[in-house]
Amino acid sequence: MTDHTVKSYDKELEAIGLKIAEMGGVAEKMLVDAMEALSTLNIPLAERTLAHDPKLDRLQREVEEAAILTIAKRQPVAGDLREIVGAIRTASDLERVGDLAKNIAKRAIKIIKDARVPRATIGLKHMGDLAAMQLKDVLDAYAARDAARAKAVWVRDAEIDALEDSVFRDQLTFMMEDPRNITYCTHLLFCSKNIERIGDHATNIAETIHYLVTGENLPIERPKTLETTVK
Repeated sequence: MTDHTVKSYDKELEAIGLKIAEMGGVAEKMLVDAMEALSTLNIPLAERTLAHDPKLDRLQREVEEAAILTIAKRQPVAGDLREIVGAIRTASDLERVGDLAKNIAKRAIKIIKDARVPRATIGLKHMGDLAAMQLKDVLDAYAARDAARAKAVWVRDAEIDALEDSVFRDQLTFMMEDPRNITYCTHLLFCSKNIERIGDHATNIAETIHYLVTGENLPIERPKTLETTVK
């Protein structure tokens, strides 16, 4: 961000950036904790994950209110306007990441009585690790305003999509092996979709970073560098 003659303007932009950073930290923790709760059936950890969601909602509202106030006061243009619009977009994506992590934590609480196939969560854990890495990398790119690193996250979205297909096939196999696994594995399929959507939100943030740094949008169609179709 460029320095402005009116120093209070810089402080307003810095305050918005700090709230985005705080949101990123909360969203990352919620994802990691939700996946740990799911793989270990740690109910207290799942409940603590749920408890973080109101904080993320509050921070998003604060970012939006601060951004709107800054637009009204400063009437920003060009890079400054992209900076503020980017903050609003990023806050929205991070709030959704928190909602999806909350959904995973809720599933973890529901399935404890039906947990029958411990190995069924192995692929999901790998998906969660990839999504967490995507989220970390894109937040680092946001902090550094690094368009190249953001684009690298955008390109890697196909990895999570491919792994979701693998998890889907695994869950169907477990269901066919024993119908008593159907309820448990169905919950895991919903978790898989939640993780895939978290990857999509990380990719959205990458697109936002590229836009606010360069002023240009990435292509609408995301690259598919891996085979993601079921054969």
